[in-house]
Amino acid sequence: MNLNQLLTEATARLDAAALSYGHGTTNARDEAAWLVLWSLGLPLDTDPDVHAGTLDPAAVERALALIHRRIDTREPAAYLTGEAWLQGVPFHIDRRSIVPRSFIAELIADGSIDPWLSDRTHRVLDLCTGNGSLAVLAAMAWPDIEVCGADLSADALAVARLNVDRHGLQDRITLLESDGLAACPGPWDLILCNPPYVNARSMAVLPAEYRAEPELALAGGADGMDFIRRLLSDAPACLSPDGVLVLEIGNERAHFECAFPGLEVVWLPVSAGDDQVLLITREALTA
Repeated sequence: MNLNQLLTEATARLDAAALSYGHGTTNARDEAAWLVLWSLGLPLDTDPDVHAGTLDPAAVERALALIHRRIDTREPAAYLTGEAWLQGVPFHIDRRSIVPRSFIAELIADGSIDPWLSDRTHRVLDLCTGNGSLAVLAAMAWPDIEVCGADLSADALAVARLNVDRHGLQDRITLLESDGLAACPGPWDLILCNPPYVNARSMAVLPAEYRAEPELALAGGADGMDFIRRLLSDAPACLSPDGVLVLEIGNERAHFECAFPGLEVVWLPVSAGDDQVLLITREALTA
C-alpha cells in the first residue's frame, strides 16, 4: 500500500463512521491526512503523489490503528496527536484544555486589530487563555507589548505554560489564575477573550468530539451569556482610557444582542463570517 492508497482507505473509514469535525479540520479527507501523516512521522504538507513508494506494513497498521482510535473514542484528533496548529504555529494540547481554534487568531495575524492600537498600547490580556495559543500569537505579533494569559482552570494554565516555554516567551508572557477579571485589575490596553459562550440548548446536543473537551471552556449558561455579562460589567474598570475588548461569541449573535441591546460594537470579519467576533471600546462599555 502506498500513501495515496492509505489516505483513501483512512478517509473511507472516517466517512463511514459519521464523525464530527471542527477541531482543526472540516472533513474526513483532511482529518485522515492529519492522522496518517502524523503517524508516519511525515510533514503535514507531504504530497502523496511525490511520496509514492510502498509503505512498511507495520507503519500502515499503526496509521490505521490511530484512525480506529479516532473512530472508537470520538475524541478530537488533536488530543490523539498531542498537537494542534493555529495560524501555522504549533501548540501542545491535551485533555486539560480546549483545542485551540479561536477566530481571534486570524485577526491577530492579518492585522485587523492593529488600527485600534497605538504607541500607548503596552499591556494585553488574553482572558480564558486555555492552552495559551492567543497569548503566544499576540506576543509574536506585537513584540513590544507585555502579555498576560489568564484562566480559571489551573489545568489549562499548566498546558499554557508548556506552550509559552515551547516558544521561548517566558520573559514576555505571564500566566495567571483568575475567575474572570477578578485577579486581573489591569489597566489593560487590549483584552482578547474567547470565553465559554455555548448556550444550554446547544450544549445538550454537542457531538461527542466537543463533549470530550472541558465543559468549563464551553458552557455559557441558558443563553450563553453568563460569563460575558460579568465580563462587560467588570471590563471598564480594567481597561485603560483608550482600551478595547475583542470578544468571540461564535454563533450567539442573537443572544448577545438580546442581552446587550443598544451596546455599540464593531463586528470584525473572519473566515466564518461577520458575526463571530466583535470589538467594544471602553467608551462604549461605559456609555
